[in-house]
Amino acid sequence: MRHWLLKSEPTSFGIDDLARAPRRTTTWDGVRNYQARNMLRDDMRRGDQAFLYHSSCDIPGIVGIVQITREGYPDPTAFARRHPHYDPDSVRAAPRWFMVDIRLQRKFTRVITLDELRAHAAKELQGLALLRPGNRLSVMPVTAPHWHFICALE
Repeated sequence: MRHWLLKSEPTSFGIDDLARAPRRTTTWDGVRNYQARNMLRDDMRRGDQAFLYHSSCDIPGIVGIVQITREGYPDPTAFARRHPHYDPDSVRAAPRWFMVDIRLQRKFTRVITLDELRAHAAKELQGLALLRPGNRLSVMPVTAPHWHFICALE
């Protein structure tokens, strides 16, 4: 099993939205970065776990854990002309964008803030992709040691 971090803006789709979804499951769509797309398409497997991270908000941080329930498949929002994630250059015969399905495993009792994570950047979380300067990917891998350390912070 691999571990991941998925970023979401809580004003567009947050952990509470996921908790209200039928069976607490939804698609993870709208990724429009090739590196992140490659991870969704090629690396994520059913059963993998991911931290759900709220970004672009007052207190960015990790808010819970989700499980990948369906491996990467073409993102139909890329083909929907009226959808905000529409990509006129994406074609069904050779899809450009992919998504996975996720299910909420648990919401954390508190936000593990970005500032708290940064406080451990020099030692326990050294090399964590989220803490690299300029990293804006919405999907990133998390090593097992980083995963276990972050879980222990809650």
